[in-house]
Amino acid sequence: MSNFQSRFNYVGISISSNIELYGVGIAENCVINALEINSYIDQYCIDVMNANNFMWWNVENLFDIVNSPRRTEKLERTLRNELKGWTQDILDLKINQLSKIISKINQSQGPDIVGVCEIENSHVLELLVSKVQQQLPSRNYKIVHADTRDKRGIDVAFIYDKSKFEVEKDTGSGADFVFSHFIMKRKATRDILQVNFKTKSTGKRLVLIGNHWPSRSGGQYESEPYRVVAGETLGYFHERILDVNENDDSHNTAILAMGDFNDEPFSRSITDYALSTGSLLKVKLAQNPRFYNLMWSLMTNSVGSFYFNNTPNLLDQFMISKGIVAKKDFQVKNNSTEIIRFPEMVQGKYEVPLKFGRPSEKLNKKGFSDHFPIAVTLEENS
Repeated sequence: MSNFQSRFNYVGISISSNIELYGVGIAENCVINALEINSYIDQYCIDVMNANNFMWWNVENLFDIVNSPRRTEKLERTLRNELKGWTQDILDLKINQLSKIISKINQSQGPDIVGVCEIENSHVLELLVSKVQQQLPSRNYKIVHADTRDKRGIDVAFIYDKSKFEVEKDTGSGADFVFSHFIMKRKATRDILQVNFKTKSTGKRLVLIGNHWPSRSGGQYESEPYRVVAGETLGYFHERILDVNENDDSHNTAILAMGDFNDEPFSRSITDYALSTGSLLKVKLAQNPRFYNLMWSLMTNSVGSFYFNNTPNLLDQFMISKGIVAKKDFQVKNNSTEIIRFPEMVQGKYEVPLKFGRPSEKLNKKGFSDHFPIAVTLEENS
C-alpha cells in the first residue's frame, strides 16, 4: 500500500470514528476531515500525475534570408518576389516576436513540446530555439525537422524539451523513430511528420503527428480534394501506428495529432477521411480507429485560430486517439484546450491575429503571425 493510500485510509477511519462517537457533530467532523483528505490529495497527486504542455503554431512564413546559401537555386527563383527585403534584421525581428509568445505560454514556463509549420529549414528553427532558450534558460529544447518537397519550401517541425521527452529509437539499428509521410499531390505539398516520443519520467510512448494540409487557395471547394487526400493519409497512418505498436495495451497507443489542417473540425476531409469526431463514444466503440477532435469544445465560442474576411475559422486543431480518450497512459487535463490570444497578438474590432507579414507585401514589425497558436495539457498517468 502506498503512503498516500495509507494516509487516505487513516483519514477515512477517523471520519467513521467521529460519526460513531459524536453523533450530532457528524457534519462538523466530516468537513474537517474532508479538508484533511483534500490536503493529502493535493500533496501526493503531484507525484501521481505529471502534466505536459503542448503547443501548435503556424508561424507564418518563417523563411531564411533572401539569397540564402541554404536554399536551392530553383527555390530561390520561386520565392524571389516574396523575399524582397527579407534581410537578416527582419528575420531576427520576426524570431524575436515569435519567441516572446512561445516563452509566455504555460504560465511563462514555455511549452514542453511545440509543433510548428511554415518554417523553411532547420537553420531558422535553430535560431528560434536559441532565442526562446535565452528567455527560458531552464529548458533544454531540441528539434525534429523534416525537409520536405513543398513547392514553397516550407516544412513542419517539432521543438521538444529533452529533459522531459526523448525520441524513441529502433532497438536494432538505433535509428530515430521519425517518419515523413508523403501526401500525393500534383504540385508538391508538406509531408505529415510523425515522431514517436517517450517520456523521461516513465518511458511511456506518445506519438505526435504534425500536419500542414494543402491550402484553400483557388477556392475552398475547388481545393478540397487535396485535403481529402491528406485526411485519408492521416487516417491510414493512424491505423498503421496502432498495428505496429500492437503491444500497447490492446491497440491503445497514445497519439496526439496537431496541425493547420486548412479545414474546420466539421469538414469532410476531417470527419470522413481522417475519421475525426466530436463524439467520445464513437471513438471508444469504433471498429476503425477514430480521433477525438478537442476543438469541438471551442466551437461555440465564436473565435478562431485563423480569420478570413474577419470570419473566425478553426483551422488549427488537436486530435487524440482512443488511447488518450480511454485515459490509459495519458489524459487531457480538463479545460486545458485553448486558443492563445494574448492582448498584444490581437487587433481590430474583430480581434483578428496581428500578422507580421513581410516587406514584399505589408510588414508590421509589432506583429507575430496570421494564425493564433493553440495549446493543450496532457497528464501522464502513473
